[in-house]
Amino acid sequence: MANIFAVFDKIAEQKIREAMDNGEFDDLPGKGKPLALEDDRHLPQDIRLAYKILKNADVLPPELTLRKEILTVEEMLADVKDTKEKYRQIKKLNYLIMKLNMTRNSTLSLEKNQHYFDKIVDKMGTGGKKD
Repeated sequence: MANIFAVFDKIAEQKIREAMDNGEFDDLPGKGKPLALEDDRHLPQDIRLAYKILKNADVLPPELTLRKEILTVEEMLADVKDTKEKYRQIKKLNYLIMKLNMTRNSTLSLEKNQHYFDKIVDKMGTGGKKD
């Protein structure tokens, strides 16, 4: 079986050399520039190909989509002045964080990133009363 692959390697190498001699690689975009290789060492080997396909299709994995949405809500929350709207956004943020924590294969760390409604209400000075 190894001999078959060796034959294919030699044929491929011969075809590449012929193409180089004919100048077929002379006008390629990025010629003379270093390759932009992606560092995917942090991904488990069994999902690297799937992530590459998703990236090429311009689709984010569900966990990254949730993280992006969480960041958007956090940024928006900083500018909200209306108390009722702030409560609504806090609830949405808590839901997104819980959903993200549930998608992970590791132990849940709800305490680490959870934004607690009562603590925020107390900080806002409303004394915990809901409108």
